[in-house]
Amino acid sequence: MRISAHLATILAAVFALVCLGFVVTGFTSLDGIADPVQLRDAKGFVGFWAFLAAVGVVFGVVSWWLGHTAPKDE
Repeated sequence: MRISAHLATILAAVFALVCLGFVVTGFTSLDGIADPVQLRDAKGFVGFWAFLAAVGVVFGVVSWWLGHTAPKDE
């Protein structure tokens, strides 16, 4: 199965937005955590989803770039 660079860009953007949703949810819930161990774990959760969002953005940019630099006859 082949997907186009345009579709890959869109899918990467959707993936990054979903991950960023988890990041925002995680950051907004940090102030309600009193236990230091649980707070540290929650920050790790937020960092993991932020990393995944960054991966999605990078793959989206690479897909967009490849789609714009590829020859049009393919």
